[in-house]
Amino acid sequence: MELNDEVRIPGKLEYVYSCLNNLEVLQKCIPGCEELLEAEDGTLAAKVVLKIGPIKAKFRGKVTLDLSSGPTKYSLSGEGDGGVAGFAKGGADVELVEDDNDTILKYIAKSEVKGKIAQLGSRLILSTAKKLSKTFFENFKNYVLEEQKISKI
Repeated sequence: MELNDEVRIPGKLEYVYSCLNNLEVLQKCIPGCEELLEAEDGTLAAKVVLKIGPIKAKFRGKVTLDLSSGPTKYSLSGEGDGGVAGFAKGGADVELVEDDNDTILKYIAKSEVKGKIAQLGSRLILSTAKKLSKTFFENFKNYVLEEQKISKI
């Protein structure tokens, strides 16, 4: 399954990039994220609770970031185990483009699911993925807006 979209974030590119690489910010913005920690090997360990159709599962996963092309591009890949619910893996390529005082964030994400979740059908999985993606970016956009308001006070 592949998703791609672009989102306008109110803020300078460097600020948006730094927020995207801040674990506290990400944990607040990722839907269902209970924990996000940096492991000794530099990867991120995550615990996320998701509801996909009738299935609610707690995923434990690992995410690897490639920041070598930052701050205008980066990629991430990861996998998560939801126990009896199934297994998910995927990744995304992200591009940040400065546009005056805003940053346009473009992404292409690919994912694959196995187990009970895969039995739900691709339409339900795709609509859930789109909803989660939209929720993350709305949360992120609101976070950036709020932080900029606070810093101006």
